[in-house]
Amino acid sequence: MTDRRNPPRAGAWQDDFWWSSDGLRLHYRDYAGRDDRPPILCLHGLTRNARDFEGLAARLAGDWRLVVPEMRGRGESAYARDPMTYVPLTYLQDLDALLAQLGVGPVIVIGTSMGGILAMLLAASQRDRIAGALLNDIGPEITPAGLGRIRSYVGRQMWHPTWMHAARAVAEAHGETYPGYGVADWLVMAKRLYRLNSSGRILLDYDMKIAEPFRVPGNEAAPDMWPALDALAGKPVTVVRGDRSDILSAEVAERMVQRLPGAELVTVPNTGHAPTLEEPVAAAAVDRLLARFA
Repeated sequence: MTDRRNPPRAGAWQDDFWWSSDGLRLHYRDYAGRDDRPPILCLHGLTRNARDFEGLAARLAGDWRLVVPEMRGRGESAYARDPMTYVPLTYLQDLDALLAQLGVGPVIVIGTSMGGILAMLLAASQRDRIAGALLNDIGPEITPAGLGRIRSYVGRQMWHPTWMHAARAVAEAHGETYPGYGVADWLVMAKRLYRLNSSGRILLDYDMKIAEPFRVPGNEAAPDMWPALDALAGKPVTVVRGDRSDILSAEVAERMVQRLPGAELVTVPNTGHAPTLEEPVAAAAVDRLLARFA
């Protein structure tokens, strides 16, 4: 085990695993940090993985413990035998098992996109487990245009012969989301989205079957998430929104902070869905939230 009295260099982590109730071996990264502060639970988006938080962890680890799980079907976590378990309520059960194994007290949840939905659901089901939350470009309502865009690409495997090819593909797909990015930025993003397999192909790093629940008739209607957001009332909360986001509208973001007295709304300029939280404005917002627990 890592000696938390003498944390390793910033950005270093320990790979650990836990088991779901249906027998899947799931992976998380554990970045060591101080024991006198709440751990930070970092929850990634729909098609993403633990690598999305590498920049955040490189800056915070040592001062803060970060636990970064990979949901079933992503990264080093096992793929589900039943694709219909790729739904938020099952992910929530998986997180319950992880938190029980960790044996920690209340956590600060940083959730991006789907991860933010899980943060709200966790607050609704087990409010005492959350010390505070940052909801990154997600809210109780998703714009129809953004939802349509997600449906258009999720579950479509892509592969590339080199990392530069992958970076170019990512730039073509996300150029409007991150208009200020250069080649080096696209390479970083490609290496977070893709993996190199044993055949030398560079593939998207998730189970394509996560798209199957989207295709079931009747699953189009999402539950009312506003009560789940309300469960965060009284907790330190930050809402981060990219100013070009097609997922979280400015109007919904304003309603969110109105319903959560004391919550902070931060808009990241020239950025779509979703901010990486490495942008100066977003990083400063993270620091202000964490300062309430330091």
